[in-house]
Amino acid sequence: MRLALLAAFPFPVPQGSQVYAGEQASALDAAGARATLVCYGTGDGRATPGLDIVRAPAPLSPRGLRSGVSPVKPFADVALGAVLLRAHRSRRFDAVLAHNAEAMLVALATRPLLRVPVVYVAHTLWRDELPSYAPPALGAMLAPFGARVDALCAGRADAVIALSRSGAEALAPHARGPLERIPPGARPSPAPGGALVERTCRRHGLAPEGYVLYAGNLDRYQDLADFDAAAARIARFPCVVATHDPGGAAFERLRVIHVRSPAEAATLVHGARVCVLPRRTSGGFPIKLLSYMEAARACVAHGAVADGLVHGESAWLLPANAGPEELAAGIDALASDAALRRRLGRGAREVLEREHAWPELARRTLDLVHRVRWAGAQRARLSGPAGEAGR
Repeated sequence: MRLALLAAFPFPVPQGSQVYAGEQASALDAAGARATLVCYGTGDGRATPGLDIVRAPAPLSPRGLRSGVSPVKPFADVALGAVLLRAHRSRRFDAVLAHNAEAMLVALATRPLLRVPVVYVAHTLWRDELPSYAPPALGAMLAPFGARVDALCAGRADAVIALSRSGAEALAPHARGPLERIPPGARPSPAPGGALVERTCRRHGLAPEGYVLYAGNLDRYQDLADFDAAAARIARFPCVVATHDPGGAAFERLRVIHVRSPAEAATLVHGARVCVLPRRTSGGFPIKLLSYMEAARACVAHGAVADGLVHGESAWLLPANAGPEELAAGIDALASDAALRRRLGRGAREVLEREHAWPELARRTLDLVHRVRWAGAQRARLSGPAGEAGR
């Protein structure tokens, strides 16, 4: 089965959506499909061995690597749609997996010419995330528009893949076809040795097990302001943000480290005493959480965001209305209790191995696509001349 993974973003970039799409493509290939990633013509320049990638022209693609709105994107998406159609002529795709809403809109525009099923891979709920890209005064006005985008994408898709329970619950009322919760997978790498962890930490003026860490991008929907405020209540350990994001952000108390590679970020995760996920926006699945789980780090996160983890067993989870004070209390509780950190870290790693193995998730994805293709073939048969005559 030939699949187009349509992605309206630059690739590769060490950011959650891009990491997920690239790993999904590799997992689908390993499961027996032939996946082609169709994306913008920009990225960070890293090699992507083993992936079949078709890119839109670089001059028509956004130059920035950050997520969010851009005046260039409408032109880039027209180019992306044209590239998808051209790739379809040579590869004859059996289905399109549209990664996130923008790619879904491109897929819908081209579906009459593609004549194949479109599966919406919902990375997030736009009713919650879209307001974060606008000034706070305009955010409340964008939430209803984001909700309409969510409903449109789920309602027009032949099937929906939601990455989390909250995403599935929000999109299910609008879905016209099957909807499944299939979280992102992980391929655990060998843990960095203690010597490498120590060298990496020392290079940044840190001590192994001597800092509290957030690893990821600096977009406003990550709610790093809560982590910044919580840091005022944490005196014993520095609170660190490790990021590839060159955009910069002003924090009063957090120390920002710009990492040079995903491997460097992962090494800092392994060296952290406690990891933090301050994000409140649910509906997706933060890929950084998989990194924390892979390293068996005890994590403080909001319960609605850390899908699949259980308070006291695999994470320290916060209620929906928790603020910086509760975040700081959770960090302090973990930082003060080595046995609790070890137990939660082991529990998180067990959840990773049990629920985020790519072979099983790829099999479920292909099963969903097979069902959608079969249903489409049945509808076509019944609506054809023979079906009309039999009614």
